Amino acid sequence: MSNPNSPNRQFPLERTRNIGICAHIDAGKTTLTERVLFYTGMIHKIGEVHEGAATTDWMEQEQERGITITSAAVTASWKQLKEEGIYKTRELEEMRINIIDTPGHVDFTAEVERSLRVLDGAIFVLCGVAGVQPQSETVYRQAEKYGVPRIAFVNKMDRTGANFENVVKDVREKLGANAWPILIPIGAEDNLSGQIDVVNQKAIIYSDNDKFGSTYAVRDLQGDEVAKAKQAYDGLVAAICDVDDELGMMFLEEQPITVQDIKAALRRAVIANKIIPMAGGSAFKNKGVQYLIDAVIDYLPGPLDIPPQQGQSVDDPEVKIDAVPDDNGKFIALGFKLWSDKFGRLVFFRVYSGCVKKGDTIYNPRTRKSERVGRLIQIQASVHKDIDACYSGDIAALVGVKDVRTGDTFCDEDLDIQLEPPTFPEPVISMAVEPKTKGDQEKMANALQRLSEEDPTFFVKTDEETGQTIIAGMGELHLEILCDRLKREHKVETNTGKPQIAYRETLTKEADGEGKLVKQSGGRGQYGHVVLKVFPGEKGKGVTVDNKVVGGTIPKEYINACKSGCMEAVLNGIIAGYPVIDMHIDLLDGSSHEVDSNENAFKMAAIFAVKDALKKAKCILLEPIMAVECSTPEDYQGDIMGDLNRRRGKILGMETRGNSAILRAEVPLAEMFGYSTAIRTLSSGRASYSMQPSHFEQVPQQIVDQIVEQRGGGKN
Repeated sequence: MSNPNSPNRQFPLERTRNIGICAHIDAGKTTLTERVLFYTGMIHKIGEVHEGAATTDWMEQEQERGITITSAAVTASWKQLKEEGIYKTRELEEMRINIIDTPGHVDFTAEVERSLRVLDGAIFVLCGVAGVQPQSETVYRQAEKYGVPRIAFVNKMDRTGANFENVVKDVREKLGANAWPILIPIGAEDNLSGQIDVVNQKAIIYSDNDKFGSTYAVRDLQGDEVAKAKQAYDGLVAAICDVDDELGMMFLEEQPITVQDIKAALRRAVIANKIIPMAGGSAFKNKGVQYLIDAVIDYLPGPLDIPPQQGQSVDDPEVKIDAVPDDNGKFIALGFKLWSDKFGRLVFFRVYSGCVKKGDTIYNPRTRKSERVGRLIQIQASVHKDIDACYSGDIAALVGVKDVRTGDTFCDEDLDIQLEPPTFPEPVISMAVEPKTKGDQEKMANALQRLSEEDPTFFVKTDEETGQTIIAGMGELHLEILCDRLKREHKVETNTGKPQIAYRETLTKEADGEGKLVKQSGGRGQYGHVVLKVFPGEKGKGVTVDNKVVGGTIPKEYINACKSGCMEAVLNGIIAGYPVIDMHIDLLDGSSHEVDSNENAFKMAAIFAVKDALKKAKCILLEPIMAVECSTPEDYQGDIMGDLNRRRGKILGMETRGNSAILRAEVPLAEMFGYSTAIRTLSSGRASYSMQPSHFEQVPQQIVDQIVEQRGGGKN
């Protein structure tokens, strides 16, 4: 195979890692990123999240609230350990690590989704006390969806109640993961002193007199560490043998197995998503981070270790095209995030093949337009560094590209390929927004347009009946942050209405529909006639339309107009005017007039036909249901359960963890407004909760009546 590396690149592909750090809220992602940057020499002072000084939390809102809102990209380099004798030197070749720190709040789930789409591996951070939390499960499923290999880091091992074994058990049981410890914490809580290196059977002790944790000693195992390390080693080797044929054969043939053999086999197993190695430590107390970075380099894939990205031809989606990581190949990249700041409009992109230089022309197959690359920048959170070229496997940003959306492919002009864009969930909450001063109306409209281009889970529309601007997103916090950004970045002060639920409508049985538009009023008339049938569709598939017209009863040139009429009709259902989901439409028949038929007439006829069918299809109203997890001292458990039941909640399960009770329930979003105040009141401020969208479910009839009344009846 020819060398895929360009002679001009600083770090070859095999020494490059693109990783994300993702987890539940407050598991310590940003603190861990900060430590990685410190030990790799990218920053010279550790910034703390609670002081609002973390490098990757650079937005004002992030610093004020101590949360991550937008995923920040940073680049670091790392010299790995040299493994001769007891290793003390970091003399191996330098590695390039591109890190994306992602948010934990479910409201910003799009940030995690699009980051995982372009990363080769991820560090999955868990809290040593709480273990697997609801958002951990969501993030884990997102990583599964894109087949991203993971290493789990059990953080906060210095906190009271931390228990590494419990978290390993949690990961195996709740996530069904094949998880095996490779770095076991020595001690816990105040006694956390280091880690057992399972593969090398050594102990790493971090020195307490060095507050940055930069110095540590490697010693032989002592006392009960020996048995613990041996048991973990045997378990790890057996687990690798089960999933890796090469090591399995060596084991069966009783060949001597070296540390190098185990590392190579574990690397293959992790890249194949068959094993998740687990490490424990404390990012805040600076214990265990350096060896975690070594594990990232040892076990997570570089761009060459994973199957090439597969795209499809724009003209013929059946034709698949591979984007092979090779600097000498044709340029193919995926734009995964848009961001506007004082420098203009940035497009973050990941190069999968070829390279791009300043002054090159790149092509966007979606718009079928070419653009010149003006500036290329490497991002260090909020600091931008101009670069001349960007090679395969790299993550960088373009400045000033005009017509672009999240998920667009960029490539050479003679290529015709589209990479699969990331997918995003539907918004669950909406509210009306208006500028405080009438003169800001246009300014607000432009600002909202820019924000919705950046964030694929944020929608803006105008309510036709009231003329209000409606914004929709993933949760109250999401919309609050967006209004805050309107004020700070775009200087538009707004008033907002009460949050509204994004209800949906769907049908429960198939039905026929017929629509006719006949207008004759002097001169040329209008004639369109459509017969169709509607069916309940597959869950999550949205609305699909098939053309089953035979014999040209609807002329070919009007079929697209009929389809667009169908898609327009489902935007307003017949119960309370909410969008209709999960439905399939077959266009069956119709008739046309050789003079009076036109596209608009058929579009209107299709709208009438869909409305006609929906009236007979027994439609029901659906509401978003949230998966809620409450953690409460046992004394308040009964009160909190009673409150969830009053909120139409279904209790799914309970477990005890230490002195706390963990309640899992499904509750309609409509009943969860103001819940944070209620749960604090019920528990004297000692309980906490987290929630995330789970699914849509039918609304009880008495509540349907209230909703219809509020909206002034169905909007037929």
